[in-house]
Amino acid sequence: MDKRYIRFTSAAHPEGGYGILEDDKLTVLDRAPWADGQPIESNESPQSIINLLAPVQPSKIICIGLNYHAHVEASQSADNAPERPLIFFKPPSSIIGPNEAIVHPPESKRVDYEAELGVVIGKTGHHISEEAAEKHIFGFTCVNDVTARDLQKVDGQWSRAKGFDTFCPVGPWIVPKLNHADTLVEGIHNDKVKQSGRTSLMIFDIPFLISYISRVMTLYPGDLISTGTPAGIAPMKPGDKIVVRVEGVGKLSNTVVAS
Repeated sequence: MDKRYIRFTSAAHPEGGYGILEDDKLTVLDRAPWADGQPIESNESPQSIINLLAPVQPSKIICIGLNYHAHVEASQSADNAPERPLIFFKPPSSIIGPNEAIVHPPESKRVDYEAELGVVIGKTGHHISEEAAEKHIFGFTCVNDVTARDLQKVDGQWSRAKGFDTFCPVGPWIVPKLNHADTLVEGIHNDKVKQSGRTSLMIFDIPFLISYISRVMTLYPGDLISTGTPAGIAPMKPGDKIVVRVEGVGKLSNTVVAS
């Protein structure tokens, strides 16, 4: 299997460590790979991994709303595509890893899943050109932009609806190479595919997004950009299982629990 960057716990790394999985080999790193993490002497193997954690600990999570034409149509009953990317944030405290539980908060009557392709930044940049954007990408992962839909509508802005603890599952790892211009992104609800869209159908592609965002704020290594969701979002309830599947990356699986 191709190289995968992970963050994990083991007996030797109970607080979490970074590593590279490649075939049946685990290479443990002394720090995050985007921080020039170097291999350290270790006797650990993939079998020593207790849990996979969210593979990133970003300074910020930048999300893009309404970035697939079909999602715009489903959301607004017409293809009123935005003229520029719609940027919002999720707090780093919302991140959970694979197989961790999404908590359905009592404040919300409707909590939706949103399957997305995540881009991990590998190099600091400000005012990045579209042509140079690829050089600032470290890799790609799966993201679930969990949303309290009713609170989003009531508040008129999205911070509360997007920002609850556990509302940003990420993982299971990062892959350094991906044909991100045409990748299949799927959301699977209780084993049924409900979302399915290719990144070629994005309104704004990844190089444009990186350039656009970097003209507003400096992007730092480890920062996460979640690039928007295809049509098919729907509510979840406690006991449900949600899988985000991204072609060439893998599957991110989480269950929903009551608060």
